[in-house]
Parts: sequence; structure tokens; C-alpha cells
Amino acid sequence: MNTAVVLLSGGLDSATCLAIARDRGYRCHTIAFDYGQRTRSELDAAARVSAALGAESHRVIELGLGTIGGSALTDHDIEVPEEGGDGIPVTYVPARNTVFLSLALGLAEVVDAEAIFIGVNAVDYSGYPDCRPEFIDAFQNLARLATKAGVEGHPIEIATPLMHLSKADIIRRGIDLGLDYGLTVSCYQADEAGRACGRCDSCRLRRQGFEEALVKDPTVYR
Repeated sequence: MNTAVVLLSGGLDSATCLAIARDRGYRCHTIAFDYGQRTRSELDAAARVSAALGAESHRVIELGLGTIGGSALTDHDIEVPEEGGDGIPVTYVPARNTVFLSLALGLAEVVDAEAIFIGVNAVDYSGYPDCRPEFIDAFQNLARLATKAGVEGHPIEIATPLMHLSKADIIRRGIDLGLDYGLTVSCYQADEAGRACGRCDSCRLRRQGFEEALVKDPTVYR
């Protein structure tokens, strides 16, 4: 059985990614990040999803991205937008996926993983630059050059099974794999109980996905 590291935020996309990795026969180690985000309930959700889907291990790594600021998700002086807009939104966290993937790459070497699964998407997403195919391609090249596994001819794959799927297609895939989306938290400003605001960009994309997939939305809104 091959081994994979799965980045698990606790949200809909990353949970689906874990379900896909498991379905492909990978023994999975999940990793979440306490990076100073507004809502810590997503970390609880990540732990629930990891346990429910039978991951070999689950780690939470603490990062001080809040000390950098520059994002509505890490700086409480910046309001989370509740209306759509043009361009990259203020919920973008500078260099977040670059940092996350770098740490996942280190774990992948330690556990002898062949792949790292990340739930980035370039269809129904918020426009973040570190969710795009060209970013993943660049990081894949970095993984070949910057790791012992890579320079010895066994590069770790950066797997992005959701990259070209709509949110509705992602949900359908997860349902087919038996995933309980009631375990997940997607809201940028969920409360301590994980109840969603229903107004932020992430909530809008999630709700639209369930509507288009013709699947009952299990999200608990406050």
C-alpha cells in the first residue's frame, strides 16, 4: 500500500481530497495548520474527518501567520467580505499554500510518502493565486529539486484531484465515496460550535455547490 500526506483544513474540499486518496488505496497521514485563522472550529472538523476516514495519523502544526497579517482570516481588524468582488479577495492569506506544502513535503519525506494531496481548485474558488495549476506545477518542480527523495529519482507527487472540478462535482464525488459533509466546516468566520455565517465567500460557494449537486446541505448556520 502506498503512503500519502493529505492537507486537511476541515473544509469540504480537503475532506473530499482525503476520501479520494483513501479510495485510491493510499495509507494517509493528515496534517492541519493552526496558523492564526479566525475560526478554530475548522481544526476540530479536521480532526473529526481524519478519524472518520481512518487516517494513520493526524498532526496539527502551529504557525504564526497572524504575526504577518495582511488577510481578513488572520487580522481581526480586516473585515471578512460578505459580498462578491473582483480580483483577489482580502481573505487570501499571503504565501499560505507555499508554507503548507513545504511542511507537508517534509512530513512526506519522514513517512516515506509517494504523494501529497491538496484540495486546491481552479473552477469554483475565490481566485487565490496559490490554488492555480501554474503554482502547483512550480511547486512540483521544487519538490524534485529540494528533497532527498527528489534528487535520488523518487520525486513526491503533488496530487490535486479537485483542480478542474466544479464545487457540485466535488460534492457528488464525495457523496459517491460515502463522505459525511456534516463533519466539515468551510465558513471563514464560523463560531466555536462550527456554525456557519452563510454570507462569506466560502459559504456562498459551498451552498451553491450543494444546490447544483441536488444534494441536501448539511451545513449548520447560525
